[in-house]
Amino acid sequence: MTDKQRALGLVRCLRQQYPDLDHCLDYDEHNAWQLVVAVRLAAQCTDARVDMVTPELFRRYPSPQALADADEKDIEALIRTCGLGHSKARDIKGAMTAIAGEHGGLVPDTMQQLLALPGVGRKSANLILGDVFHQPAVVCDTHCIRITGRMGLVDTRDPARVEKKLRELLPPDESNDFCHRLVLHGRQVCTARKAFCEKCMAEPLCLKCFTEKRVDEN
Repeated sequence: MTDKQRALGLVRCLRQQYPDLDHCLDYDEHNAWQLVVAVRLAAQCTDARVDMVTPELFRRYPSPQALADADEKDIEALIRTCGLGHSKARDIKGAMTAIAGEHGGLVPDTMQQLLALPGVGRKSANLILGDVFHQPAVVCDTHCIRITGRMGLVDTRDPARVEKKLRELLPPDESNDFCHRLVLHGRQVCTARKAFCEKCMAEPLCLKCFTEKRVDEN
């Protein structure tokens, strides 16, 4: 079986196992700038914690311009529990200043423009492009890197190389949902501490499981 065949098989298995997608972070889909803020807050912080903080933040500052005009220390006070408060407040204010001033209050829809926003890296940019603009996207978070490595689809932990490889293997219209399903799979089945292979519908496709079976047989 080729890598592409196994990738397509994994897409099908995850689609069947997780038919209802969970996009993790709560935001108003009519206000895409909220996702830009939320993904910055999510760095080294749980999505659950971010979702506890953002309602008051967005109530206090209901637009990119409001955050652009806000005092950085006031933003930091509201987001402190997410960690890295100073740098996150600086980046949020900077990104919202750029969105309000350079993009007419709208989140840009290209990778190059998103990467120019303070605090936005490729992982965040891919998430925004996929969720907001429904473009082909590969979000290389820890779950994606761990699971695709265990499956044998990639042989690196470098996010840029993982993204490049998965773009070659995955159907473009499936790539974004695939990455969301990997998060669910990584939390429920193929966890960082242990892979519960007996629960996994994709077990026949997994290089890790195949290798371990060969060892047991010998």
